[in-house]
Amino acid sequence: MNPRALISGFEWTIAWRYLRARRRDGFISVIAGFSFLGILLGVATLIVVMAVMNGFRQELMGKILGVNGHAFIQPYGDGLADYDGIAERVRRVKGVTLAAPLVEGQVLITSPTSSSGALVRGVREADLRNFRAVSGNIREGSLDGFDGGEGIALGKRLAGFLNVIAGDKVRLISPKGPSTPFGSAPRQKTYRVTAVFEIGMSEFDASFIFMPLTEAQLYFDVEGQAQMIEIFVENPDRMDDYLPGIREAVGQPHGLTDWRLRNRTFFGALEVERNVMFLILTLIVLVAALNIISGMTMLVRDKARGIAILRTMGATRGSILKIFIITGSAIGVLGTICGLILGLAIAWNAESLRQFFSWLAGKTLFPPELYFLSRLPADVQPGETVTIVVMALTLSLLATLYPAWKAATLDPVEALRGE
Repeated sequence: MNPRALISGFEWTIAWRYLRARRRDGFISVIAGFSFLGILLGVATLIVVMAVMNGFRQELMGKILGVNGHAFIQPYGDGLADYDGIAERVRRVKGVTLAAPLVEGQVLITSPTSSSGALVRGVREADLRNFRAVSGNIREGSLDGFDGGEGIALGKRLAGFLNVIAGDKVRLISPKGPSTPFGSAPRQKTYRVTAVFEIGMSEFDASFIFMPLTEAQLYFDVEGQAQMIEIFVENPDRMDDYLPGIREAVGQPHGLTDWRLRNRTFFGALEVERNVMFLILTLIVLVAALNIISGMTMLVRDKARGIAILRTMGATRGSILKIFIITGSAIGVLGTICGLILGLAIAWNAESLRQFFSWLAGKTLFPPELYFLSRLPADVQPGETVTIVVMALTLSLLATLYPAWKAATLDPVEALRGE
């Protein structure tokens, strides 16, 4: 329904006159301006912060699950001897996209210039190519012939720290080596760097090494065994739908966990932080709405004589109520629309703005060492944005009701007598 069918032209005209700033109404205009800016900044900030929080969650979830898998089969004993058979049966479960046997171990990796701790993951070339977070982000070298050689793939930040590139050699040192009369001797072996990848999550890029599965079995002295089988599914949010079929496919008393259990604390903290930020930033819009109340109350007091004259000329209480609702709501509506435009503009260009301000400040904003990601992500959720806009419009409308009601119930005789 057209709002003009409910509100007459006379009411629109008077409301517009009250919105226009005049010299003697300067203080009221200042309050209205602050209310407008408060709603604008509140809506824009909410949209930007929620988009960035969503982006962080999506990026972290995508990168963590893109490398670490969605479910994990681990033996209760020493290792998985029948890992090929188990992986093949699990692979046939509906919804499972990959089941990859792995061997893992901590090592010290050294180059001629430096050394660092790292996590070695032994994996077959075919499975590594299915880890799109790795195989789709090769920066140097390639994975061709990965299974047939003794080469390894390093994260970009680790390669940079060691000052090596594809083709250079590094030495891996593991504390779990062959037994001697004096105890276990460290195991050492030199490998050529065949590929350098960049996942985009600094923790992984600075610590992960991928090695051919058969070579990792020899290096860590678990020949013929795998330490776990990583499982990837089509939709990780529906793990409960896949777990019964996976358990049936395993068919043996092995441990089965999923990504929710392994990352419960991390993603739970992220969700709590997101909700708290939403509540805190909503207070900005609420304060701006309270400013509308104060500004409108002062406007009603200032326009008491004009209201009384309008009433004596035949204006009804309903007309006065509509006039002041339009006047107050206009501030909220305009502030919300401008805040929506500003918020979307910032959210859609978050990374470009980060780079610009980093250049302006001469230092890195949101360093990847602290925030895990190499870029500032933003994911604008349409439903969430609509919720923010509706909330701002509702608060703005509610803020106008009391001053508008006071104006409508103003006694014209009392108002004119005061003059």
